[in-house]
Amino acid sequence: MALVVQKFGGSSVSDADAMLRVAKRIVTLKRAGHQVVVVVSAMGDTTDDLLDLAARLTSNAPEREMDILLSAGERISMSLLAMAINELGEPAQSYTGAQAGIHTDSRYGRASIVGMVPERVARAIQDGQVAIVAGFQGVSDDNDVTTLGRGGSDTTAVALAAALHADVCEIFTDVDGLFTADPRIVPNARRVRTLGYEETLEMAAHGAKILHLRAVEFARRYGVPLHVRSSFSEKEGTWISNTTANPALEGIVPEAALTYMKEESVEAPIISGIAHDRSQDKITIVNVPDRPGVAAKIFSTVAEAGANIDMIVQNISHTDSGVTDISFTLPAADGAATLEALKEIQPQLGFTKLQYKDNIGKLSLVGAGMRTNPGVSAKLFESLSAAGVNIDMISTSEIRISVVVDLDDLDKAVRAVHTAFGLDAADSEAVVYGGTGR
Repeated sequence: MALVVQKFGGSSVSDADAMLRVAKRIVTLKRAGHQVVVVVSAMGDTTDDLLDLAARLTSNAPEREMDILLSAGERISMSLLAMAINELGEPAQSYTGAQAGIHTDSRYGRASIVGMVPERVARAIQDGQVAIVAGFQGVSDDNDVTTLGRGGSDTTAVALAAALHADVCEIFTDVDGLFTADPRIVPNARRVRTLGYEETLEMAAHGAKILHLRAVEFARRYGVPLHVRSSFSEKEGTWISNTTANPALEGIVPEAALTYMKEESVEAPIISGIAHDRSQDKITIVNVPDRPGVAAKIFSTVAEAGANIDMIVQNISHTDSGVTDISFTLPAADGAATLEALKEIQPQLGFTKLQYKDNIGKLSLVGAGMRTNPGVSAKLFESLSAAGVNIDMISTSEIRISVVVDLDDLDKAVRAVHTAFGLDAADSEAVVYGGTGR
């Protein structure tokens, strides 16, 4: 018997038929002798519909009330799914984030989990029930409902799996796992059979939308094996783990997947996949005085504005003038506030002007094999050059190379690099069942 935590996204529970299909899958696993905890997102477009309703009433909704409103979507899903499972003859109970013991800080709309006390969930599965937990939400020390922000249901599922010492956490979406590129851009992308936490973190941090960054961080920290797969098929998905000999995986992970894990530990592929991101903008600060303390002031100001900086490039100082240019990328949603904050310190620092560019896209090449294989950068730049794609910025880590290009060239760039590194599948196309990737 294994303890399995399963997470179903909005496209997997989009209507009554989808809800029943998910319920049958859960019941099948339960009747196979396993303990099951399920985390659900809001049905289909419920969250967007709630946002639209709020926008019709106010342009400045209190953050606390927005969190109470948006948490309703997951509550609807959890109760309906519990009803469906009970109707199929298996006992199930649903729990809000607060009832499940998910404690967060008080940052409405983007709360972080600070503690897990899932006593009621543990008791439910010990009593032979299926526990259904609302994703995306928790409770603060003030007993206020909070939401976890983008990818919150993934984070809920992995955090529960860690707290309950689950044997595996399955993330169900509308594609058959993680692919070498987004199948909506590259239809002949290949499914990645296994992946380590480190590479998955890089993919998630740089645009791959199947798994959220915080969820992968939880999984790595607590050693939770992840299985990313489709709720619309019975196909094996992608197994994410740095563990190749965990006895708990036997009987849960198919023998073939265990074999792949062992093979990959011997010889990791050079390139695991390509991620892309359309949500970044670029700010360039022109003619920044090149003296100690100026960059520190700039980036402390950006941090105080609440922006998360991704890539930074500082040009070589102009020797005769003593000034330089600094460019950085950040989420588009943080752009306006960051610009205003920088304008306020312009008289103090003396830079000439601010330039804002919003039509950029980021491509990231990820693979643990980069550590020991020279020539990866050359092949990347050659493939982009052959496709007529100009590079604006470059950033690297030990297992990743990221480039910023014009947004109009991003899809073309992804396809060109995918082909150049031999990632195209020869005999099949990836299937996107639900159309959202979540």
